[in-house]
Amino acid sequence: MKYGYFDVKNREYVIERPDTPLPWINYLGKEGFYSLISNTAGGYSFYVDARKRRLTRYRYNNIPNDVGGRYLYLRDNKTEEIWSSSWAPVKATLDLYECRHGLGYTVIQSQKNGIDVTVRYFVPLDINAEVWEVSVKNISNEAKDISVFSFVEWCLWEALNDMTNYQSTYNYGEVEVEGNIIYHKTEYRERRNHFAYFGCSEDVAAYETDGHVFWGMHSGFDSPESVRLGQLKNTIAEGWNPIGSHQLNLMLQPSESKEINFALGYWENPQDQKFSAPQVVNKSLVEPVIEKLLNRKKTEALFAERVNDWENALNVLQVETPDEEINTMVNTWTPYQCVQTYIHARSTSFWDTGIGRGIGYRDAAQDIMAAVHLMDPPRIRQRVIDLAGIQWRTGATYHQFQPLTKKGNAEIGTGFNDDPLWLLIATAAYVKETGDWSILDEMIPYADDHGAPASLYDHMLTSFNYSQKYRGPNGLPLIGRADWNDCLNLLITRIEEGENWQGEADYAALDTEVGSVPESLMISGQFVIAVNELAAMAAKRGDMETVEKARAAVAQMKQNIINNGWDGEWFVRAYDRHGKAIGSKDSPEGASKICIESQVWNVWAEVGFENGCAKQAMDSVKDKLYCEHGILLNQPSYTVFNVEHGQMTTVPPGLKENGSVFCQPNGWAISAECKLGRGDRALEYYNAICPIKRENLSEVHRAEPYIYSQMIAGPESAYCGEARNSWLTGSAASNLAGMTQGILGVQADYDGLKIDPCLPTGWKACKISRYFRGDIYNIEIHNPDGLGTGITHITVNGVVLEGNVMPVIGDGTVHDVQVIITKD
Repeated sequence: MKYGYFDVKNREYVIERPDTPLPWINYLGKEGFYSLISNTAGGYSFYVDARKRRLTRYRYNNIPNDVGGRYLYLRDNKTEEIWSSSWAPVKATLDLYECRHGLGYTVIQSQKNGIDVTVRYFVPLDINAEVWEVSVKNISNEAKDISVFSFVEWCLWEALNDMTNYQSTYNYGEVEVEGNIIYHKTEYRERRNHFAYFGCSEDVAAYETDGHVFWGMHSGFDSPESVRLGQLKNTIAEGWNPIGSHQLNLMLQPSESKEINFALGYWENPQDQKFSAPQVVNKSLVEPVIEKLLNRKKTEALFAERVNDWENALNVLQVETPDEEINTMVNTWTPYQCVQTYIHARSTSFWDTGIGRGIGYRDAAQDIMAAVHLMDPPRIRQRVIDLAGIQWRTGATYHQFQPLTKKGNAEIGTGFNDDPLWLLIATAAYVKETGDWSILDEMIPYADDHGAPASLYDHMLTSFNYSQKYRGPNGLPLIGRADWNDCLNLLITRIEEGENWQGEADYAALDTEVGSVPESLMISGQFVIAVNELAAMAAKRGDMETVEKARAAVAQMKQNIINNGWDGEWFVRAYDRHGKAIGSKDSPEGASKICIESQVWNVWAEVGFENGCAKQAMDSVKDKLYCEHGILLNQPSYTVFNVEHGQMTTVPPGLKENGSVFCQPNGWAISAECKLGRGDRALEYYNAICPIKRENLSEVHRAEPYIYSQMIAGPESAYCGEARNSWLTGSAASNLAGMTQGILGVQADYDGLKIDPCLPTGWKACKISRYFRGDIYNIEIHNPDGLGTGITHITVNGVVLEGNVMPVIGDGTVHDVQVIITKD
């Protein structure tokens, strides 16, 4: 069944009932201030770092599931009935409900008791605030006496402390109220120069800042005492749970409407301008901003700027294929998700609290691969530099870092041996897209040595040398604490009851008897891809010594993979500390016999093309791993715990890293099939997990039908077909790349734009508009004979192109590109 529909023209997903199987959310903001908002207005806001600068509170894993947000309560003062404009949290039956999630905004409309309320939420461009544009209209035939109550609950900035250290936080909260604006200033007088504000455009009848007074000690979000009684009490909070709430009393005649703006924002004062009087926040600098945000005409202009900014970002790449649903995903929703995933990595969603992990190293690099054309180049450049900045001189890297401080997460530490190679891949993606070779000369300190910095190019060489050094008995890369699959932990030496696998367990060092044996057949393919990129960049710099070393290392690695990683019909996944293969036909009962990662990465790296191993490996993927919901991560699932294989063996069969349809490797499989020239199978894999293709299964899929999830439960789970961990996942990046760079074959390259399509046989023609280094290329692919691959010729502005890489023209104009694939 469906809960809504795609409004393709307006680039919105329209939700027609509030009781979605899970909260269906959107992200607001793209620069520094961000908000998460569900289809019933749940969620929270923060500045840059969801742990260190959280403005509003949200209670994860709560009952009901989505509790806490930005709410409007309404009270009919004649009948004393109360409801919420967003359905939740009161959940009174509404006469009409509609939520429109758009590009950086959400509109929620509801009707009840003859009152129509429409609220448009968005974060303006380059302003650290969330705007609510509210319209309240009397659509009945009689006058209405209505009270409107706004609501946010302040988080005391540091989110982990806010939810754990109650003996302190219950006593720290401080606010100020000035007119129609509530200021949250906890810890401002001691060690902070930032504060938050919640303003209303209209004169208010009353306000409230103490949550206990607002709710009452025996009521909750669904029936706050102050709203039931119809009167706020003008309390100034001292500790407990500070909130912000405004009360407006409206008398509306039939057809009369009232427009109201609310603004929730963040502000930093200069250290020497913190106070206007002793202990009084200096508001003079922020007042012009608040005034602007509370003016409807001005916020309508800000909204137009916000939408235009998103349109410009997404219009960098637009496609026209024979499948309208694919067009909708590729042109709007998947790149939109890629940008939000790039910004937040895996740190803050309705599945990740934004408290524990920060930005993941490989996550950030993976997202660059697909989002590099969607973001401003300086921002991508800085992210690459940030990644280099958490590398150690040994070549190892911190696995995570905090976005505000950009310091590595010492609790998790280093040792995930795929991480160093991601620096090469991310840098290559940036240079290919922008042509900015100067980044390689950027001087960046090492994380463990803030003495003499090294160039980014030297950091890349450090990564290469690290991966060369740490090889196992088969000449394959040592896996370290894990590779892409964080739950394949082959170096565990001790884990006690109650300890977590990442931060508290003990792992063997790489130069020990245990640590020097386990190898990864996923990192092997990654090594080939990454080091090939290093060789290409080294050649451009004239560093032929590195070119020769890199090419020799790639050739040797390919040979080692075939000699020591081939299992007869597929590539093994890894070798454990005893030198035994994991993901092998000889794996014992209760363990997996085939895994997807080693198949797709080695085929993507073009290993085994000469002897047929690549084709056989991907045929085994189809035969052994493919199901109606997509490609499974491994089969069969682990059913026997093995501490030497790690956390993967503890996950219930069919879920997460143990037998689910992990959606990111599905995207890699698309790219691998395109390497083999099999466009029909690539399209089949794309469609299997594409959210829009699963919209009719929403009661089973449960997650948003416009956004990729991390995983879909596999057949061995009782929840087979259910998607989990939506939004912040590499699935969006890998599947967007699989379609646009693999199937459609439009790829940024060092010397220009490469065209290498692998179309399904049924696609006779496609169009792609691609902005690249200042020019727009309107590309038409003609496939009249259904061959899909094997370009006959390409013309650029009517001139036949030699090869398939269009050189950078750089004249800032539009260029016509015709790609012909025929038998003749």
